[in-house]
Amino acid sequence: MRGRPNAALVIGGALVGLVVLAALTSFVWTPHDPTYVDAAGKLREPGDGYLLGADKFGRDTLSQLMVGARTTLYVGIVAVGVAALIGTPLGVVAGMAPRSQGWLSELIMRLNDLVFAFPALLLAVMLAAVYGAGTLTAMAAIGVATVPAFARVARAATMQVMVTDYILAARAAGRRRTAIAVRHVLPNIGSVLIVQASVSFAIAILAEAALSFLGFGTRPPTPSWGRMLQESQELLFSTPRLALWPGLAVALAVLGFNLLGDGLRDHLDPRLRRVRAEG
Repeated sequence: MRGRPNAALVIGGALVGLVVLAALTSFVWTPHDPTYVDAAGKLREPGDGYLLGADKFGRDTLSQLMVGARTTLYVGIVAVGVAALIGTPLGVVAGMAPRSQGWLSELIMRLNDLVFAFPALLLAVMLAAVYGAGTLTAMAAIGVATVPAFARVARAATMQVMVTDYILAARAAGRRRTAIAVRHVLPNIGSVLIVQASVSFAIAILAEAALSFLGFGTRPPTPSWGRMLQESQELLFSTPRLALWPGLAVALAVLGFNLLGDGLRDHLDPRLRRVRAEG
């Protein structure tokens, strides 16, 4: 039976839920049109229906934050999903490879190390040079850069599962490796992959903000937290609130997913729960 949720899981879940709520609400309602440029209301102070004020183009800051949450989650979900779909099978294959096929595991992991050497920013620059900057470029760069993390975690967890008694029994019964992977390995490494997805999502949020800040991510007029930071840098000392709100949004979202990952790890791992209970 699972123990009670720990503090990290509760706080992380609350922060992530806040970001998701803002994103979902933006589909049906925002205080103002986030892309409407009002030259007469530029740098409007908070108040008069503008809870967080307006930026240098007169756009409502709160509305941009809400739609920016949608953009961030969209990029993160697609990028992490693609990374999991590619990295997990590679890790499982590498972890299940028999000794006679040790070269297969080594080949997969060396290719994995090669991809790991290219950071998301460099991949984004390369993709932007070929296909142009945009949301798709950000998703592809973040997704490819995250594949090695899933492959490594999946391989390590698979190798632990492969030495258990029920795997030995399945082998003795003549089950094929594909059946063992689907029926025994994947269900038992699922909790590890969930934790990795949560941590990777936090990294994806930072990467998306960085790419948008540098002009390789989401293009205008679609709101993005990273581009909000980029647009506010010239007014950092005169109007610091323009950088405060998107910066705070990124920080809370990253903190939320990191805490959620730590909380899930402690909650799903019986050994950690046992140590915590004994302590």
